[in-house]
Amino acid sequence: MTEPKKMTLRLDPAVHDALARWASDERRSTNAQIVFLLRRALADVRWPPRQAGRRRPALRSQNMEQRVLGKTGRPVSIVGLGTWQLGADWGSVTESDALAVLRAAVESGVTFFDTADVYGDGRSERVIGRFLADIYGQGVTVATKMGRRVAQVPENYTLANFRAWTDRSRVNLGVDRLDLVQLHCPPTPVYSSDAVYDALDTLVAEERIAAYGVSVETCDEALAAISRPGVATVQIILNAFRRKPLDQVLPAAAAAGVGIIARVPLASGLLSGRYTVDTVFSADDHRTYNRHGEAFDVGETFSGVDYPTGVRAAAEFAAVAAEPGAFATDPGAAVTTAQAALRWVTQQPGVTTVIPGARDPGQARQNATAATLPPLSGHALGQIEDLYDKYLRAEIHPRW
Repeated sequence: MTEPKKMTLRLDPAVHDALARWASDERRSTNAQIVFLLRRALADVRWPPRQAGRRRPALRSQNMEQRVLGKTGRPVSIVGLGTWQLGADWGSVTESDALAVLRAAVESGVTFFDTADVYGDGRSERVIGRFLADIYGQGVTVATKMGRRVAQVPENYTLANFRAWTDRSRVNLGVDRLDLVQLHCPPTPVYSSDAVYDALDTLVAEERIAAYGVSVETCDEALAAISRPGVATVQIILNAFRRKPLDQVLPAAAAAGVGIIARVPLASGLLSGRYTVDTVFSADDHRTYNRHGEAFDVGETFSGVDYPTGVRAAAEFAAVAAEPGAFATDPGAAVTTAQAALRWVTQQPGVTTVIPGARDPGQARQNATAATLPPLSGHALGQIEDLYDKYLRAEIHPRW
C-alpha cells in the first residue's frame, strides 16, 4: 500500500497571520487538542509556496567575526540584528521593508536575530519566520523572548505559561525547537526563583527550546541569573551612555561562560548623532510615548538618559569619533557616529554580540560594517569615559 501524498496548504500571508494569532490564543477554544493541531499545521505552511523542483537561490553573504554565544555553543556574528522595530513599535514598517532589512543584514554577514513574542504581538517573529522559511535563513540563530504578554507578577511565570508561550513562538517562527528563549525583563523576584529555572530546564528536556537566557533591566538581576548553571545568555543594555555592566556583569559572565547580548547600543538613536533637541518622533514611536517610562522601564528609551542631556553628550561623542587618531589604526573609509558607538560595544571584553535595530536596508548594512572597524584608541576610550562622567554617571550609574 502506497503512502498518500502530503497535501501542501497554500495561504495568503494575511490569512496565515490571522490564523496564527487565533491559534496562539487559548481562549478561542476549550479544546486544547484542536489548538495544538492547528498550531502544528500552521508550522508547516509556507508562503509563497515553492514551485516543484525549484532550488532555493543562494544568498551571498559577507564574512563577519563570530563569537560563541555562551552556553548555547553557537557561533554568532559580533553584530546581530535587533528586530523590535519590525513589530512597528518604532513607527510603521511595512512587511516588504522588514524583509528587506533581514535580507540586507544577512547579506552583510549577520547570523544572529533577536526578537520577542510581544514585538507587534508576534509580528516580528512571523516576519522572521517567513524570511527563514523562504530562501534566506540558513545559518541564522534566532533568539526570542517571552513573558511580557501577561500581567507582570511572578505568579505568571509558570511551566504551563512557558509551554503556551513557546508553542506560540514556535508557530510564529515556523520551527519545532527554538534556538534560544529569554525571559523578557520579568519582575525582579523571578530571577531568583528555583521553580522558574526548573520550568526552563523542562522546556529544554522537552526539546521545545535548545537553550534559555534572560533579558534584564539591572546589573543585580544579571548577576542573579549568571549564578544559575542553566542560564546560557544575558541580554543587557550596554552602550557608551550605560557603562555600569562593565564593572561586574561582564567579568562575571565571562567567568561563568555566559554569553552577553548587548542591546540598545545606540541609546535609541542618540548615539547616531542625528538628533537635536528639536527632533520630533511620531506618536507611535516609544521615543515619544515612553520618554518618561509611561509604558515600560524608562531605561529602554534613550537608555534612561534625559533627552536634552543625551543630545549634548551625543554631540561630544560624535566629535571624539571624528577626531584623527580615534581608532587604533586608520579605518580607511569614513566612519559614522553610530558605527563608532557599535565598535565601542563590541570591543568591551565579555561582549558576544550587539543587536542594533534597523528600519531600512541601508541602516542594516552600515551597522554590520562596524564589525570590520579597528578598535577605538585608548585616547578615544578615555575621552568617552570622561564625557560619561561629565554628563551621565551621577544620574545613570546608581539606577540600573
